[in-house]
Amino acid sequence: MSNPVFNNSAIFGEPKRARTNQGAAGTVQQNPAYGTPPQQAQYGSYGAQTADAATLDAMYNAPTATTADTKRLTYDDVIIKTGGLLALLVVVGAASWQLVDTMPFLWIGGAIVGLVLGLVNAFKKSPSPALIVAYTIAQGAFLGGISAFYNTQWNGVVVQAVLATVTTFAAALFLFKSGKVRVTPKFTRWLIIAMVGYLAFSLVNLLLTMTGVLDGWGMRSGGLGIIVGLVAVGLAAASLIVDFDSIKRGVEAGVPAKFAWSAAFGLMVTLIWLYLEFLRLFAILQGND
Repeated sequence: MSNPVFNNSAIFGEPKRARTNQGAAGTVQQNPAYGTPPQQAQYGSYGAQTADAATLDAMYNAPTATTADTKRLTYDDVIIKTGGLLALLVVVGAASWQLVDTMPFLWIGGAIVGLVLGLVNAFKKSPSPALIVAYTIAQGAFLGGISAFYNTQWNGVVVQAVLATVTTFAAALFLFKSGKVRVTPKFTRWLIIAMVGYLAFSLVNLLLTMTGVLDGWGMRSGGLGIIVGLVAVGLAAASLIVDFDSIKRGVEAGVPAKFAWSAAFGLMVTLIWLYLEFLRLFAILQGND
């Protein structure tokens, strides 16, 4: 997996091959031989009592249980949770944008808190709606402030980045739903290797710019910067497709509905990364004009 939110989840992670005919304690499960009467410890006192006709008729005529009745994850759950978090992100981001001049520390604090909460939520086995909402608020404060800064330096890049993010999300979803791009083990391994390489490049570039060895965008200036930006956008889009596949496996496996929060959080992480990459790419493009 590429997204650590899904990668570290026992719910959405890659299915592992179970041992054939192995029990939970590693013992071989033996089925009784054909024709052998059931033992008392297996099925009660020589089998359950036969249900009466009225009970069977009521069960037969009862409506089929839905995922809502069984409290299982559905695509609607993920859509609602993700939409709600995105709406909260936009509202907080708009407020942070307005306060960036009077409270410049707000978006810097949001970046630090968002990073910490992102790591906490990514490694939690069970989702915490409160922590996920807090992460969204912190990221909204960060995105609002940094977007205002970018828009001041490079007018119009924020609108371009938002439109590009929405378009890329829609394109990735279409490619996944149409089956034109399939998530295979080879595809996932390639994505992980590429993302590790990009992370290493970004850390080296950040170190060189912070120490004054390089100025401006560092190694992300000029033509190389545009190429790196396009690669980063491609990696984020590929990560979205892998996220969709993880959610699909969770729905098909019938995992508890509470994990819709985990799925929504995972999508938020990738979408925020994609938006930031577009923001930087369009700023580099505009600076080269």
